[in-house]
This record gives sequence, C-alpha cells and structure tokens, in this order.
Amino acid sequence: MKFSVFQVSRRGGRDKNEDRMGYCYTRESGLFVLADGMGGHPEGEVAAQLALQTVSALYQKQARPLLPQVSDFLVRSLLAAHRRILRYASEKGMLDTPRTTLVAAVVQDNSATWVHCGDSRLYVVRDGELLTRTRDHSYLEQVAAGVVRLSKINRNILFTCLGSPTKPVFDVTGPVSLQQGDKILLCSDGLWGSLSDQDIVRQLSVGPVSESVPDLVERALRKGGNTSDNVTVIAMEWETPDAFESTRGISTDSISDGVFASTIQAAGFDEPVSDELDDAAIERSIAEINEAIRRSAAKKS
Repeated sequence: MKFSVFQVSRRGGRDKNEDRMGYCYTRESGLFVLADGMGGHPEGEVAAQLALQTVSALYQKQARPLLPQVSDFLVRSLLAAHRRILRYASEKGMLDTPRTTLVAAVVQDNSATWVHCGDSRLYVVRDGELLTRTRDHSYLEQVAAGVVRLSKINRNILFTCLGSPTKPVFDVTGPVSLQQGDKILLCSDGLWGSLSDQDIVRQLSVGPVSESVPDLVERALRKGGNTSDNVTVIAMEWETPDAFESTRGISTDSISDGVFASTIQAAGFDEPVSDELDDAAIERSIAEINEAIRRSAAKKS
C-alpha cells in the first residue's frame, strides 16, 4: 500500500483550537480521522481527542493487518467514541456534555470507505474534478436538499454530533474504488466555510498534497480574517506502485503484519467492544449524566 499524506491545523481568530486530526496504518490498511470540538459546549477539544483515541485504539485492535469488515468497524468505532465522551461527562459530573463532529476514512483493498457525523467534511478529487463529498448534518443542508422547510431557525446549526445526550445520526459511504492520483481530503468547517467547493478542488489538484494543502489553509485563514475559524486538514493521495515516489509518501511494503503506526496520541481502550456499542449502554450513560445534573441542582437549592 502506497500513499502520500499531509496534515495541518491552524488556529484562526479563536481563543483555542479544538480541532484534532491524525492517521494510522498497518501493512495493508490506513485510517484517517478528523474531529472538530464544538464551541458553545465545554471541553470540545477533549471530545475531539477522545473520539480520535477511541477510533484509533479500536483500529489497532482490529486491523491485523486488514479490517475484516470496514463499514462495521466505522459504525462501531463511532458509537464507541460517542459513549466514551458521555462516560467522561458522567464521571466529571458535568452539567453539559463535550461534543464534537467526526469524519473517518479507511483505505484498504484499493478502495476507501468513510463515516461522518456533523459538518466536518470529506472530499474525493479525481483528475481535477470533485468525485464526491459528504453532506453536512446541518439544517442548511437539509433545506438545500428539500428534506425540510425551515425559516425561523439558524440553518447552520447541526442536528447531530458525538457527545450529545441522543444517539448520533451518521452516514457511511463506500467502498469507492481508488485510482492512481485520487486525493481524499478531510477538513473542519474552517476550510469549507471560507472557500467554495470549486476553490478547494481546484487548489487540491495543482500539485502534491504537501504543497496544495498548506496553500489551501492559508487562503482560508486570509479570507476568514480576524474572525476566521480554526482550519484543520488531513489529505492523502493514493499511489499505485509503478507511480510511487518514495520521497513524497509512505510505502508499507516493508512493514510486518503486526506493526501499527499512528500520529494519534496513544490511549488505552480496555472495555469490551460489545459493551460500548449497544443502545442500552448509551442510554445508561445518558441516565448517569442526567442524575449528575439532578444532584447538582439539588445541592444548589
């Protein structure tokens, strides 16, 4: 497996950067993840980091060196991340839960499959054209698609995320077969909020991701000005063996089956996966949070 990858996160006109991103890979599989901690709720950066750590830890356990069922892994790891955030809030006795978006892509068997929740996006670009992109879980996208009609609500508000006291809504796409030179870009709304899809695709197509992505981020920050959101991007370019340039990318051919590499901060994940994923477990976490809120309110009164 051969690919080029570049990642960058820049703080805009915000007090702190709550975005997180990273990637992992084995000999025959790669995982790319990005999360955007949500403002208006406490510790968004914690929610984003917990999401990345959970997905990465489960990937490390299951990619041996291939994931047996990619779509199943993405769904199960997203729900596990959701419950881990809820458990964190419950243990801290928080009156509001940390929340985050999530987009994660797995590349293996010459194809890509991804899951997303919220408005962090994934773009696939082929031969200078947009092949596909995710659709945000926002009221704006719902109105544009004709799913709902709304006039008295902020249409940019998300209707789902990880960490909220409801089961998240998410979409799984793929597998999409990859061709030489295909580029996959994951980004926070700080990028697409300032630049159009056409701008993103055009700039991403001008050269290798190590050159095009920094320029994209700089353009988004300049256009956003002093009030710019944080801008975080991770992008990869798929390369076939005969076109691979070793100075530009990663080759996993020399990696043994048991090796796992990651740019995501390591974290343990000791609970059984099955205990993390069912509706009953999520409901228990929500009940624990509500009980913590009730106890806090009782103390104040």
